[in-house]
Amino acid sequence: MPYQMSKFTLRIESELLKKFRFVAKYNDRSANQEIVTLIRKHIREFEKKNGKIIL
Repeated sequence: MPYQMSKFTLRIESELLKKFRFVAKYNDRSANQEIVTLIRKHIREFEKKNGKIIL
């Protein structure tokens, strides 16, 4: 089965987005990749505490 990318729209205050992009650039990532990295970290921490998510 081919890998599929999904799109997700996010509404965010412009100042918060500017700061987020600054942090992403500091981490040598695009804003998109910074979001993906944070989501993966959050899921790992959730699963560590609550058990593996089975879909």
